Parts: sequence; C-alpha cells; structure tokens
Amino acid sequence: MLRSLFSFCRFFIFWIILALITRVVFEVYFRNKLSGASFSEIAQTFQYGLLMDASVAAYISSVPLLVFCVNWFTKRHIGSKWLRFYVYLAVVIIAIVTVVNLNIFREWGTKVNFRAFDVFFNAPSEAFAASSSSPLFLTFVLFVALIAGGVFLSKYIIDFDFKKPNAPLIVKPVIVVLLLGITLLIIRGGLQVAPIAQSNAYFSPKPILNQSALNTEWNLIQNVVENLESPGNPYVFMPAEKASAMVDSMYAVKKDSTLHILTTNRPNVVIFQLESFTADLIESLGGEKGDAPNFEDFIKQGVLFDSVYAASDRTDKGIVAIMSAFPSQATRTIIIDNERQERLPALSTVFADQGYRTSYFYGGESEFMNFKAYLLSHKITDLVDKRDFEAKEMNSKWGAHDDILFRRNISYLNKVQKPFFSYVQTLSNHEPFELPVPPHFPGDDMGNKFRSTAYYTDASLKQYFDAAKKQSWYKNTLFILVADHGHRLPLDKSEPYEPRKYHIPILFFGDAIKPEYRGLRIKKLGNQTDIAATLLAQLNLPHQQFKWSKDLLNPYSRDFAFFDWDNGMGFMLPNQAVTYDNAGQTVSYIQNKNAPKAYTDKTLDYAKAFMQQVFSDYLK
Repeated sequence: MLRSLFSFCRFFIFWIILALITRVVFEVYFRNKLSGASFSEIAQTFQYGLLMDASVAAYISSVPLLVFCVNWFTKRHIGSKWLRFYVYLAVVIIAIVTVVNLNIFREWGTKVNFRAFDVFFNAPSEAFAASSSSPLFLTFVLFVALIAGGVFLSKYIIDFDFKKPNAPLIVKPVIVVLLLGITLLIIRGGLQVAPIAQSNAYFSPKPILNQSALNTEWNLIQNVVENLESPGNPYVFMPAEKASAMVDSMYAVKKDSTLHILTTNRPNVVIFQLESFTADLIESLGGEKGDAPNFEDFIKQGVLFDSVYAASDRTDKGIVAIMSAFPSQATRTIIIDNERQERLPALSTVFADQGYRTSYFYGGESEFMNFKAYLLSHKITDLVDKRDFEAKEMNSKWGAHDDILFRRNISYLNKVQKPFFSYVQTLSNHEPFELPVPPHFPGDDMGNKFRSTAYYTDASLKQYFDAAKKQSWYKNTLFILVADHGHRLPLDKSEPYEPRKYHIPILFFGDAIKPEYRGLRIKKLGNQTDIAATLLAQLNLPHQQFKWSKDLLNPYSRDFAFFDWDNGMGFMLPNQAVTYDNAGQTVSYIQNKNAPKAYTDKTLDYAKAFMQQVFSDYLK
C-alpha cells in the first residue's frame, strides 16, 4: 500500500515539476520585462504559483485516479499503455498552451484565454495571418523541447508499471474516499471558504511578476469556464444605484452647447478606422518623428483631439466603440452576439435615417468577428470586402492593401448619391506587417516592420486625399481619422495596464471644416465612444441614444476617459489615471503618485463604476 501511495505522489509531483519548467520558460522568454525584478521577487513567483500548480496537477491526476478506483474493485488489470498515452497527450497539450501563451502574451500582454480560441474559431484565416509575425522557429524549438523534456522526465518519475495494491474489501472504500477527497481539496486550493482564484497568485505591485506566478493552464481553464457559463456580471463592486449615478454624473452637462466647426450641417462623412494607429506613431501626440509624416500635415488642416483613448485593445472592440459608442466589455465582445449587438444604436443607422447612402469598405473578410452581421444590422447599404477585389489585388495575408482599398472607395464615392456616409477599415498596419513595396524602415526588427506598414498607410492616405481633392464632393465632406486601438509597437514599452497603450488620435479633416478652426487642438480627455455625440452635435442631430458618448467640442462636457482589457479596467481624470486588475483585485498603475489619496480613490471608484455599468448594459 505504501508503494502504491508513493506512486500516486510521484505522478502528482511530475505535473508540478512540469509547471515549474513552463514557468521558467515564460520568465526566460520575457526576461527583458523581468529585468527590474530581484532574484527574491522572481523566486516568489514559484512560491505563490505553487498552490495553483498543485491544483492543475490534481486536475490532471484525477482521471487516472478515477480509473484506478473503479478498476481496484475488479479483477481486470489495466496495462500501462493507456497511462502512457494519457500522460503524453497531456504533455503535448501543455506544450501547445505554453508556446501559444508566449505569443499571445507578447502581443496582448495577457495570458492565453477564451478570447484567443474565440478568435481562432470565428476567423481562423485571420488568426493565422496575425500569428505569422511570431518567431515560428523559436516557437517550434520550444514546443519540441517541452514535449521531449516532458516525455523524458515522465519515464524517470512516473511509475507506469503501477500494480493494484492488496487490501481488504472493507478498507478499499475508505481509501478511495480519502484519495478522492484529498484530490478535490487540492483542486479547490484548501479548506478555506472561497476556492482558489487568480488573486492567490498575486503578490507584487509589478504585474509581470503576478503574471509569471499565475499558472497558465489553470487560468485558461478558469477563463473558459467563466465564458461558457450563463453570463452574470463579474464586475459588481458597489450597489447598482451608486454605479449608475456615478456614470450618469460624468455625462451630465451644465449647458448643451458646442463649438460649431463645420461649414454645413449636412456634410458627407467618411470615417477611416486606422489599424493599430497608436499615438506613438504621431509626433504631435508625443510619438516618434517620421513614422507618419503626412498625418502631421493633415493635423495642420484639421481639428485634432489629442487626449483620446481607445475603448480596448482589439479591432472588434474598436469598431463598436466608434460606430455604436458602446464601451468594451472586457472579457466579452458584444459584436459576436447578434441578439445584443442588434439592439445597439449606430452612426450608420442615424445617417441612413437622414437619407444618406451608407457604405463599408474593407480589404479583408467582413465576416471577421461577425463584422458583416453587425454592419448589415445597422443599415449599411453597400458593403465592399475582399470578394469585390480582383485576385491580383489580394496582395497581403489579410486581403487588399490600403492603397487599393482607398482607390476603390474614391471610385465608389464618385458615383454614389449624395450625401453619403462611408466607413473605411484599413488593414496594412496589422501583423504580420508585410508590404507590397520595399519597407521605408529596413530590417527584420518588429518595431521597424510596424513603422514601415504605418508609414505605408500614411502615404496611402496622402494619395487618397490628393485624389479626393479633385472631386466635386470633397469640399462638402468631413473625414474622421481614428485608430481602432493602440499597440505595444513600435516602441514596445506600453503594457496592457498602462494608459499609453490606449492613446490614439482622432482627427476631423477636410474642407467641410471652417478655415478658422483648421489646426485647432482639443485637449479634453475622451474616448472613441465620444465620436458619435461630437459628430452628431455638429450636424444638429439628436444623440441621446448614444448614452456612453459625450461631445468633445462642448466646453461644458467632463474630462475623462475609460478603457479596459481582458480582465482589467482603467479610468483617467485630469492629473490622475488608475488601472485595476480584476483577476488579482489589485491596482496595477497609478499615474500621479503625488495626487491626494482621496482623488486617486475617486478615480479608481469611477473605473469600477463604469466597468460594472458597462457590463450591466451588455447583459440587458
């Protein structure tokens, strides 16, 4: 019996050792992010991660244990082949999750989760295109090494020739109950009232250390289960009435007034949703010089909103924020839920009801993340995507590059009835950052590849506007240039919990702007969601249906911005910004550490109130 018990322990210990190995791989892979951590802090990632590692080990051990328990009461012997197959399969799965997580974390700054698989199953071709910028050779080497190492260690640690112990029949049920009870106890993390949660792995104010401690497989299982369950609001921080009142207070204005910057209240409107066009690309927003030189010229002739932040960090969140003025829902994405997205208001619906011809242009697949259903549900009349381009024009892994897309848009606008509303979604500045022309910034460095694709989009915009200026409709057209989200590149310095990653441009541009306002900069804190109210106020159209939108040109509207990521949120007020990691229930970032504590606490309360109310509205 003791030998059998020791065999159980060896099996359990093997999976803990494998978890420790995958943590080492993660920390070596992201050693640059851990450069500011001491040896003691890094050692603590193993200490605080051990409970979660043990939980995963117990999960994996439960299947062989159940097989043993059933088999123990029979005379039939189960050989070692099935156990070897089970172990090797689990090792392969862990190796897959580990290498996928490395690439997901590099791009998103969060561990692999339900969303990654959701994107893969909804749009596999786009997922493969996005992943092609990953270091494939290194990924393959690590994958093979993890499998080989796991198989090798298993031969020395696991007792594959385990034999059923002899024991009196009356004793067997007691032992079975004891073994299963101990396993369940380890799975839930102990005898405490609340079972183990992500926050058990959190111990440091440095988020990278907490992410290192967090067991990747445990986190993935937990995230998948949460997303497959009937949705409840995971962000209840305060009474519903208080959260609602706090949100409403930020949208209340003393006077319904706006600065009218347009020459007409019935212009044509073209919105350019610029892929990953982070503020770090734009010199006027504190970014690098030379990445988007033409954008600098556009700024001199337009109205720049220079303190605007994206709703989140992915395109499916951005398009809903821009078009429907609905904030991101962190762990969820409303665009794939037809019953819910159809209830949202949308700019395209407003313009269609005003007699505008509405259109959407994209060089890729409009079915990506249910875009097509969303757009057609909101009165987009003409939808142009990759099916409408010739095969020779499909010159990227995503579809047609931006210059081709822009030429098609101008050709269409020359023929369509006026006034028109057109939504143009770019794709060139997306992973894997490939171009049909020589890159402006040479080299295989990912930062330079990103700069080159952004430069290409910028040059394509200049070509577009040079051609558009020759058309009769140009003088009566307002162009809105806005990024769908920010990006860690080109500088690779912004983490998902830092406001910098979400800083993006919004530029109103074109001859529809009064000459005296060209070159104006609006410094009010805002979001993508504020485009709707700001635009419709200029056209003297009601915008009450866009409850999450404020008029950035109204001097009486409040200065604030809200953003979120997979399981965290941030809020910005003048002179303060705070972000909160809901998984670890910790503050991840405080912009102004010298601000009064009451002001910092107030900012955090707004972050929680907004997140709670956004998800509550999503569930309606």
